[in-house]
Amino acid sequence: MTTFSAVTVLGAGVLGTQIALQTARHGVPVVVYDISEDAVAAGRERLTGIVEQYLGDVGQDARPDADAAVARITFDTDLAHAVAAADLVVEAVPERLDLKRDVYARLAEVAPEHTVFATNSSTLLPSAIADATGRPDRFLALHFANHVWRQNTAEVMGTEQTDPEVSERVAAFAEAIGMVPIRLHKEQPGYVLNSLLVPFLDAAAGLVLRGVADPETVDTTWRIGTGSPVGPFQIYDVVGLRTAHAIASASPEPGAQAWAAYLQSEYLDHGKYGVESGEGFYRYR
Repeated sequence: MTTFSAVTVLGAGVLGTQIALQTARHGVPVVVYDISEDAVAAGRERLTGIVEQYLGDVGQDARPDADAAVARITFDTDLAHAVAAADLVVEAVPERLDLKRDVYARLAEVAPEHTVFATNSSTLLPSAIADATGRPDRFLALHFANHVWRQNTAEVMGTEQTDPEVSERVAAFAEAIGMVPIRLHKEQPGYVLNSLLVPFLDAAAGLVLRGVADPETVDTTWRIGTGSPVGPFQIYDVVGLRTAHAIASASPEPGAQAWAAYLQSEYLDHGKYGVESGEGFYRYR
């Protein structure tokens, strides 16, 4: 079963650049697409920071490997050009259904017929997007967790229309780039990882919104009580507060809307996005 020899990542955000680095580290050339020169410039800067995070985890001896990987990554603002040679496109644009559907509608017009599409969405079901892709049999979800080289799960979740062979090719690709493929047998909002993680983070957010405890106290309680190395608000900072805000904003639940408003007023409006900006619930520089 063949895997993929050329990959395009749509979106130069935190996850997009991490996915690009992980893929390129395993010898696969990657094109990272974003909508403007400013977004691409931010993506290049973000990639530099992500390389340093990676080396901080694995050691400076891996720098030649990382430098070689970066040399395999190119950036592009022309969608048609970015996907012209792609066997696999991994979409990692912000978590909004309307935006993702629009991206896929444009992608379907310019991508080669054989190209497989995969969404890195963490909450949306691929069946809500499939008809916009123009190739529902070659479309599925491939969900990476943050810090992909360390939290190296890759959830593979198709729809009823996804060709099983495509699912297996994508799972084989995930394994080939150092991931552990997690095969889901049916669609599930939140997949496996976020079905477990999101209620946990929601519970922590509720404690803060209700004034029960501050984020540091919640995290300390969780770390001591469970032996976990991190608490929920440390996880929020890693995930990124912009991502958390987008997910909460998309929920009709009043509690989620209140959490989105809190993140906006207390953090996002002050440029505090989590680890990526150097400050969120905690300072990182």
